[in-house]
Amino acid sequence: MGELGPKLRAALEGVPASRPPSRQPSRLSSSAGAPGTEAQQSPPQHSQPQPVYKLSANENPYPPLPGVIERAVAGAQGINRYPDLWCGELTRELAARFDVPESHIATGTGSVGVTQQLLQITAQPGDEVLYAWRSFEAYPVLTRIAGARPVEVPLAAGEVHDLDAMAAAITERTRLIFVCNPNNPTGTIVRRAELERFLDRVPSDVLVVLDEAYIEFVEDEDFPDGIDVYRGRPNVCVLRTFSKAYGLAGMRVGFAVAHEPVAAALRKTAVPFGVTQFAQDAAVASLRAEAAMRERVTALTAERARVSAALTGQGWALEPSHANFVWLRTGERTDALAELCAHEGILVRAFNGEGARISLGEPAANDRFLYVAERFRKELPGV
Repeated sequence: MGELGPKLRAALEGVPASRPPSRQPSRLSSSAGAPGTEAQQSPPQHSQPQPVYKLSANENPYPPLPGVIERAVAGAQGINRYPDLWCGELTRELAARFDVPESHIATGTGSVGVTQQLLQITAQPGDEVLYAWRSFEAYPVLTRIAGARPVEVPLAAGEVHDLDAMAAAITERTRLIFVCNPNNPTGTIVRRAELERFLDRVPSDVLVVLDEAYIEFVEDEDFPDGIDVYRGRPNVCVLRTFSKAYGLAGMRVGFAVAHEPVAAALRKTAVPFGVTQFAQDAAVASLRAEAAMRERVTALTAERARVSAALTGQGWALEPSHANFVWLRTGERTDALAELCAHEGILVRAFNGEGARISLGEPAANDRFLYVAERFRKELPGV
């Protein structure tokens, strides 16, 4: 009798396996010291070993906000104890910040963790989960793990959500809709009036998640704040994270704001004690350092404008980004760009056959990428 091994779920066959890179970067750059660092004005020099800049993960290049490390160190003596199961202090802080009931807050291990909880509370095998594509790459993975069917609606011209097509794609099996705003990886946004028109067309028993991981970087006055939208719509949930603007990617803490039935269901499906006490304390300290966070966001959006203008000057065609990254539609030459970037010490997020997303880092990192981008256009004209 052969050894067949345990039977695993067939749904996992369509899920890409997560593997470590074949070679870990040995020269990753240190974080930027403070906003306003002067950018390099000369082309990168190669006489000395160059740092490797990780511009592939949309991380904040600045160190933790004031008070975060001190709060984390102060709590280190209690690591023999479980964290607060209910994230009480953080929940109270968030409820006060957004003027919502505490019962409307649900926390999780980053916005990805809360996304998985959202699927657990809405989608069963055979149900449909709807979103624009390309969008956040976790959506199809987590949908398939849940056993549901992904329904991907192609982006419209300008790399934006095609909300009319999304509304037309809703069926009686649709249980969950993601609107990534700003959209990852294109950086484009859905504006207020078009979002409201779309929501008016969504059945009231379908949950719509406004994924606002990058909201702090938006400067467009016509951008809809999801918290304002959710207040009058029981089927709208707002998803946010501390990983980007607040610089806590390594802590894994995110949260949702939703009406009581949805928020309560999210708390039921949360991994017990999943948000560590370090993460809770760091998030509270970060919320209390709002002015410093805004200063860093201003520095990053200034870099976004500088990098975007430089790329446009090189001849790249790109849509305005409202996040902490830029998107280049490089098609079949995407892997070639990623390889050249890696050779020059820049890690970017390449989507084979589509394009590359480049996070905004410290000015020196951005300068090095601009050098590579200009060289790429000269070596492979027509992009």
